[in-house]
Amino acid sequence: MSQKTYLTILKSGIYLSLICVFFVFKGLLFPYITSKQIPFNIIMEVLLVFWIAFLVKYPEYRPKKSWITFGLISFFAVMVISCVTGVDFNLSFWGDVERMLGAFHILHFFIFYLILITVFREQKDWKILLIASVVCGVFISFYGLGENQKGYSTIGNSAYVSGYLIFNMYFCVLLFFKEKVKELKWLYLLPLPLFFVHFDKLGTSGAHVGLGLSILAALFLYGVLNRNKKIKIATLAICFLGIVIISWLFTHKDSPILDRTPGLRAIRGIDFQKNTFQTRIISWKAGLKDFKAHPIIGVGHGNYAIIFDKYFTPDFYLQTRGETYFDRAHNNVVDIASTTGVFGISTYLFILLASAYYLIDGYRKKYIGLHDFVLVSCLIIAYFVQNLAVFDSFITYMLIMVVFGYVYWMHKEGEENFLEGLQEKGKMISDKFTKDRYFENKEIYTLVFAGFLLFMIMYQYNISPWRMLNGTIDGQRAYAAGRVPETLEIYKKALSYNTVLDRDSRTSLLRIFATNPNALKQLNKDTVEQDIDYLIDLAEKNVDYNKGDSLNQMMLAQMLNTASVYYQNNQEKFMYYSDRALEAINRSIEASPGRSPVYFQKAQIYITRNEPDKAIETLRYASSLNDEYYDSFCHLGKTLLHYGQTEEAYKEIDKCIDLGGYGLLTPAGYIKELINHYVDAEDWVRVTGLYEQLSVQEPQEVKHLINLAKLYAEQGEKEKAIDAVGRAIKVDPSIEASANSFIESLK
Repeated sequence: MSQKTYLTILKSGIYLSLICVFFVFKGLLFPYITSKQIPFNIIMEVLLVFWIAFLVKYPEYRPKKSWITFGLISFFAVMVISCVTGVDFNLSFWGDVERMLGAFHILHFFIFYLILITVFREQKDWKILLIASVVCGVFISFYGLGENQKGYSTIGNSAYVSGYLIFNMYFCVLLFFKEKVKELKWLYLLPLPLFFVHFDKLGTSGAHVGLGLSILAALFLYGVLNRNKKIKIATLAICFLGIVIISWLFTHKDSPILDRTPGLRAIRGIDFQKNTFQTRIISWKAGLKDFKAHPIIGVGHGNYAIIFDKYFTPDFYLQTRGETYFDRAHNNVVDIASTTGVFGISTYLFILLASAYYLIDGYRKKYIGLHDFVLVSCLIIAYFVQNLAVFDSFITYMLIMVVFGYVYWMHKEGEENFLEGLQEKGKMISDKFTKDRYFENKEIYTLVFAGFLLFMIMYQYNISPWRMLNGTIDGQRAYAAGRVPETLEIYKKALSYNTVLDRDSRTSLLRIFATNPNALKQLNKDTVEQDIDYLIDLAEKNVDYNKGDSLNQMMLAQMLNTASVYYQNNQEKFMYYSDRALEAINRSIEASPGRSPVYFQKAQIYITRNEPDKAIETLRYASSLNDEYYDSFCHLGKTLLHYGQTEEAYKEIDKCIDLGGYGLLTPAGYIKELINHYVDAEDWVRVTGLYEQLSVQEPQEVKHLINLAKLYAEQGEKEKAIDAVGRAIKVDPSIEASANSFIESLK
């Protein structure tokens, strides 16, 4: 094939890859992630075949040596090595479905970068690429700002969207300064208000800090480097004024200015005492602690969850009750350092320093202009700062590769082809690159061999996972429709593809049966025992990836305990599965001893074994871990009540209720029992709270709402009483007359 054909294929593939941001296929598990990464992988693998053949036939197009490329190669090499030396190769190299950030997937972004620096050799190439990205960004923002949208558009996460918008904001400004036709220049600024409104709606604190600091840095650089004294003074003055204003606003967060000024509202959300920030600090501390234990190569790329489990303390529950499993440090530097060690973080920082070196060197030698130097430098600053509160994703990996490729091109262009006074050299190189050659055997062999090899990779590691993920969703739909036997059969077919990404599909199936023992009773009686063994085998396969995974060990324990319940009339089998359940839950506790919920599962196993003393002892220990975590007291109180230890039970239930644990009190019959107790004790505050929860669990019971309204009225809560009566009327309109009389009596 001719150079033109190869170049057209490779460039078109790069442009095509940008539209992956729009893909959200609801038929896949974790659709916002898998719908983008798998098609992107396939596109890159197809392009890789043509890229290899292109370089074999036209070796003069091979990328030149670059410290950026060297840094990327080193970083990915360390990443792959850490996969081998780490605690969970499968998670490190192949990743999971929720993130799809295993080394295998990330390497596709390196392919993206290599193709960029190979075929994007002219200013017009980069112009088209940046325009294409901005156009995609416009559609993303329009959709994100649309009706019933929370802002995350087709990307699925507000932090990811914020990062995407930052890149495209800078691309707009770059295009503005690069455009030579005055009439067209301003067109590139038109998307900025749209991006800004969308960015403001998202309210992502880390992204706002990153963008804000990068803008201040841009003003400072323009002020220092601009030769025009007036512009220099003006930009430095604006920079200084901006710092003063922002500093003042940080110390006056109640100022109405924040509400009236778009873009400044996010300052109110930047609070170091905020629970989300505190949980991140806990996470960062865990990563830094483990860095000392694994300083060289870390615990393996993507294995941060193991670190977080190891250093998890019950104090975490003081900040949040949800999101207690962190699979990423939510700080790119900490994440890379803790999972790939000093080699990983050094090579990562080397890439950024190499980019900075080329920008500075190019600017000093005058073949990188002021606008390119300032804007690209500050875009990298924004990217880096934002990632101090999050981690790289599909979006940021793709666009930071565009930036690295652009820096590579600007420096190489100035260094080799377009330096003033070297026009003849430029012409010579240009001529050399335009000579086509005949179809050669080595080109054919390369296309066939590389094509076959990459097709096998594509099928095994992209197409098969796609089919598995699609089958998983079909299984979930069948379960939601109440077709339990069909659910299991669909899952079996999905998992029969035996892909490297099966762990999440297995987990979703295990949750159906491990948390709902009655589901087993709906299976075919002739095959249910084989089905139980099949489910346990799935749980063991997940554990085999890493014996120290607390969550997978707990899931195995739950499944084994469910099996023991099924065999409760067969003492031998009951003890066989129950003993194994205890072994698994003990390994789960060993991996993360500070997690209270793991002890709840252990207590449940003891309850199943009819060992009440051990169950109560386990729950007492769990409640001692954190005296403000109401879950422990709720579980302990209910268990004590179940075993007839009424006096002790209500001491714990009092704590459960007083700490706000009403939501854990189920089922409705249990709440009614508690109501009777507290009515006898004339504890009307707790009775009111229990009726609130009972009205949630049995919303169609008018008498609950009427009793609740009376309780509110007796406590002087007239508005709440009227609201409860209003809800009762909606359930049973026939009581409207008496209800209105009640409302009148309150006035």
